[in-house]
Formats: sequence, C-alpha cells, structure tokens
Amino acid sequence: MKRKLPKLRSDKEAEAFVAKADLTEYDLSGMRSVRFEFQPKSERVNMRLPKPLLQAVKASAAKAGVPYQRFIRQALEMAVQPRKRA
Repeated sequence: MKRKLPKLRSDKEAEAFVAKADLTEYDLSGMRSVRFEFQPKSERVNMRLPKPLLQAVKASAAKAGVPYQRFIRQALEMAVQPRKRA
C-alpha cells in the first residue's frame, strides 16, 4: 500500500519534500493537473450573456474545478489556437 502525501504548508516545504522524496512510494491517484497562468491580464472585456448560458458556463467551470472567468478565458484561448494537423 502506498503512503499518503504529507500536508505541505509552503512552496519551500514542497520543494524540500520533492527534492528528497521518492514519489513512487506515494499514492498520487488523487492528483489533478493544474494549469498556471503566467501572462499578465491587462485588458477587460464586458459582454452580456443569456442567463442559461452563464449558468451552464459556471456549472461546467465548477465541474472542471476552476473559476468561471478562467474557464471562459481557456475556452477563448482554445478557440484561437491554430489547429494541429493529424
């Protein structure tokens, strides 16, 4: 049986743990990927949406585990990315 990850209270603590720990000994099944946003947000957008659409966006964002505005931003980013050819 794999060990549980310890609670780490700071980035410094996490860095020290990862530097010395063998992560294969730990149960990582509860982990989920996280996408960091490094680009500064300097521009604002204001739009009106039908209430059912906004409710659906908020529900989808909650299911994905992200704030709804970030969810909308990710959808916009995906819409303007060049498509990869298979």
